[in-house]
Amino acid sequence: MKKWQKILTLGALLTIMGGFLGVMITCGVVLYLSPQLPDVETLRDIKLQTPLRIYSSDGLLMAEFGEKRRQPVQFEQIPPLFIKALLAAEDTRFYDHPGVDPKGLTRAVVELISTGRKRSGGSTITMQVARNFFLTRKQTFMRKFNEILLALQIERILTKEEILALYVNKIYLGHRSYGIGAAAQVYYGRPLSELTLAELAMIAGLPKAPSRFNPISNPERAKLRRDWILGRMQILDFIDNDQFETATAAPISATLHGQQQGIDEPYIAEMARQELLDTYGSNIYEDGFSVTTTIDSRLQRAAQEAVVQGLMAYDQRHGFRGAESHLSAAQLTQLAQQPPEKRPAFAIKALDEFYAIGPLLPAVVIDTQAQYALAMLNTGEYVQIPIENMAWARRHLSVNSLGPKIQTPSDVLHVGDIIRVTRTTPSQTAATQTAPTQTNPTQTNPTQTLPTVTVSDPVSTNPPIEATLVRLAQVPRVQAALVSLDPNTGKLLALVGGLDFRLSKFNRAVQASRQVGSNIKPFVYAAALEQGFTAASLINDAPLVFKDKHLESVWRPENSGGRFNGPTRLRQALYQSRNLVSIRLLREIGVEAAIDSLVRFGFDREKLPRNLSLALGSAALLPRDVAAHYAVLANGGYRIEPYLINEIRDAGNKVIFRTQALTVCPDCAAKTRTASVEPLKPGEHRTDENGGTTAQLSEPPALLPAPRVLDEQLWYIIRSMLGDVIEYGTGRRAKVLGRKDLAGKTGTTNDQKDAWFSGFHRDLVTTVWVGFDEPKTLGANEYGGTAALPIWIDFMRTALANKPERRPEAPPGLITVLIDPETGKRARPGQSNAIFEVFRTENAPSNNPWPTHDTARHNETDTTLDEIF
Repeated sequence: MKKWQKILTLGALLTIMGGFLGVMITCGVVLYLSPQLPDVETLRDIKLQTPLRIYSSDGLLMAEFGEKRRQPVQFEQIPPLFIKALLAAEDTRFYDHPGVDPKGLTRAVVELISTGRKRSGGSTITMQVARNFFLTRKQTFMRKFNEILLALQIERILTKEEILALYVNKIYLGHRSYGIGAAAQVYYGRPLSELTLAELAMIAGLPKAPSRFNPISNPERAKLRRDWILGRMQILDFIDNDQFETATAAPISATLHGQQQGIDEPYIAEMARQELLDTYGSNIYEDGFSVTTTIDSRLQRAAQEAVVQGLMAYDQRHGFRGAESHLSAAQLTQLAQQPPEKRPAFAIKALDEFYAIGPLLPAVVIDTQAQYALAMLNTGEYVQIPIENMAWARRHLSVNSLGPKIQTPSDVLHVGDIIRVTRTTPSQTAATQTAPTQTNPTQTNPTQTLPTVTVSDPVSTNPPIEATLVRLAQVPRVQAALVSLDPNTGKLLALVGGLDFRLSKFNRAVQASRQVGSNIKPFVYAAALEQGFTAASLINDAPLVFKDKHLESVWRPENSGGRFNGPTRLRQALYQSRNLVSIRLLREIGVEAAIDSLVRFGFDREKLPRNLSLALGSAALLPRDVAAHYAVLANGGYRIEPYLINEIRDAGNKVIFRTQALTVCPDCAAKTRTASVEPLKPGEHRTDENGGTTAQLSEPPALLPAPRVLDEQLWYIIRSMLGDVIEYGTGRRAKVLGRKDLAGKTGTTNDQKDAWFSGFHRDLVTTVWVGFDEPKTLGANEYGGTAALPIWIDFMRTALANKPERRPEAPPGLITVLIDPETGKRARPGQSNAIFEVFRTENAPSNNPWPTHDTARHNETDTTLDEIF
């Protein structure tokens, strides 16, 4: 008995000593580790890596940049059912323990000792927050000690709600999604608040093993995990039996979703990204910046569609270059052997490398008949191309010549060809588009039912096939740029940098400097008006020969077609785009004087040639800059600066930058101010005029008046001359819009290598350029009025749909006088061919006391539409 008492006493002493030693060791570890632990106070100011997001002015997401998809949520935004699902899956006693759960740790130790494997880590949500924010995932006892100590500190400093919010925003949940906000979008394409109980439970099951329990890559295991969580929720009385039964019966509905974009505009998004990168550095991909651009999504969609349709129309005028690709011999054999039910899968695989480019859909030809070809899209859908819908596809021989007319589809297509098609509707004619201003036949109305036909299967023993009617198409090689802006502020409202960003990332709107041709003439004429010329001044339209060391040895500029009109009034010369008049006019006013004037309009002096070729647009300019220059002619004579970024906010939704734009304000006192405030670096503050900091601005910045660079009287005259370009001249196709408040100018460079049209309404300026990236001729009959103007018309038809007509008002100091159109002087009393012309009062012809008027409109017609420059 005494022996057992001694043994028990010794055991008790050893236990006490062991416990004391354990406490001493624990205290020693705590004392050793505590100074090395990070400061958990930093969690209050933690900055989660959040991608850069680019938005249109009306709030639609255009792009997202960053390796990690994250959409941080506040605790109040977390659905209560998700919290319950998460606690059931990860930490049932979360609201009861102080950061460490002794029961869980004990269970984990027992499992490790008994099985030799780590089955459950015993980590609480708080311990996972400590690990995710401060520690590595390396499994060591020392890391576990650190994790426990940090968890205890976190619980002393943060509330349970703050800890949960940190956890759900930090965790990785597969497919580049970090946090539950991003996971809801990635897996279900909807906000977290719209998910069902089954979907919430599915996401709650991901933290344990995002790849093993992933509903996309491993749906069966994901369902087992989801149903286990739902069962735990039922046991814990988080949900009732009905909720459990409904949720467990729900199928796995997760699919991989991309960015939740309102409009896909990579050219614009890349411009904004580069601008931010230059200012803030690579942190923009992690700091959660939110950028609001000036782009109007409605106008942007219209611009993109107009460019695609315009390039397709040009491309089809120049014939068919053949199939984009062709199936191999082995694939052709497989195609011939495919029964109808297997063909969709075959077509999808065969077209795997081809993607849709706007309305241009990839298809593989599976049969040709006398009156149609049968093809399949990369969706497995059958389509039929009637012969009349490929009538345009005469063989392309050269830019100026085509092969014979199509007799049968086999003249154009063969089985196994990989081609492009576009959808059509019953209201659209099958004939190839001939008038550039009409609706393009490739456009479809989403409310209309697409026409279908029943055709025989190529294998006669099979039942008939139902196919959708389509048109043959091809991917254009020609390119275009469109820039549309608000002439009163410089806001870029729409911008297209090319046919498709995936084909070429080169943004022609802001990176391609091309010769502008006659687009420069209005500014040369404005410079002449400043020197006392009038719209009625006569300049001789006659041949010229120059010997100029700055040009070719001998330069013989010509008008289109080699025609010369003799003495010509400036108004008529501008709307007819007479080259010889422009050259003589520039020689009269002087090249340097003209350049000085153009620089005031915003032209870069270094980009302007110092010779007479300036009058014909030999200067190479960006489409964006051309649009900005034309804004002066639209807004009454004020220079503005185009800009894309309206506002930048940080991850906390605070404004860190807002553009201060030069704004047309005729009644404002002139001030010399810069066009925009300097961007703030993250964390930097600047005091504004009202004593507040820029990051706290809630009111728009103070108005910065745009400087006047053209006298209002001269502006009105040049504006009326440009109105005649549309009314009578090279831009008169735009009359199809049925408006009297438009003005503009065509432009075509030597050998038709560049085609331009720049035109405007009082509140909208749009410039269109068309050409090849490697400059070469567009074709003998391709001018600004045939290649670029149709795109401008299609865009402006949408852009101006809700805008009332707004004709310019004549400012004081102008009079209109009846003049002789042959001499430009006052007309004789009773002269039958007299026309009205507008003059500054001091410049009006006074050789005849004929009555004058304070307002008038001249009336003349002309049939000359072609131009070289």
